[in-house]
Amino acid sequence: MGAMSTIKEQLRQDLTSAMKSGQTEVVATIRMALTSISKAEVSGDAARELSNDETVSVLASETKRRREAAGEFEKAGRDDLADKEKSEADILARYLPQPLSTEELQQLVQLAVAAAQEQGLAGGRAMGSVMKDLKDKTLGRVDGAELAATVKRELGIGQ
Repeated sequence: MGAMSTIKEQLRQDLTSAMKSGQTEVVATIRMALTSISKAEVSGDAARELSNDETVSVLASETKRRREAAGEFEKAGRDDLADKEKSEADILARYLPQPLSTEELQQLVQLAVAAAQEQGLAGGRAMGSVMKDLKDKTLGRVDGAELAATVKRELGIGQ
C-alpha cells in the first residue's frame, strides 16, 4: 500500500484484480469486508468516512469472528466450513497491521503499567488506565482478550 492509499482503497483495488483473475473466495471475502466497513460508516448519528484506524478495527473484528467461527465448526466436526472460515480470516488478515509478538506485547504492557503506577494507580484501578493507554497502540495487532489477560497478569489481578 502506498503512503496515501487507504486500506479501503486497497480493498477496492484488490477486489478488482481478484475479479479479473477469477479468485471467487477472495472476491466474496473482500465484498463482505467492504460491506462491513460501509455499515460502520452509516451507523451512528451521521454517515461518515471511517479513518484507517477505524477500518482496521472493523477488519480486526471480522477476522476474529471468522477465527471463532472456524473453532466452533471444528468442534462440530465440520472441517469444510472451518477451512472456509480460516481461509476468509487469512484473506482479511492481509489488511491488518503485523501482529505483536508475545515479547512486544509484554514490553508495551510493562511500560503502560509502570506509567500507571507512577500516577499512583495499582491493581484494578490501574486496569482501565493501562487498557486505555494500550488500545490505540495495539489496534488490530492483538486480540482484546489476550491484551486484557496480559495486563491483568502484569498487575497481579485475578491470579
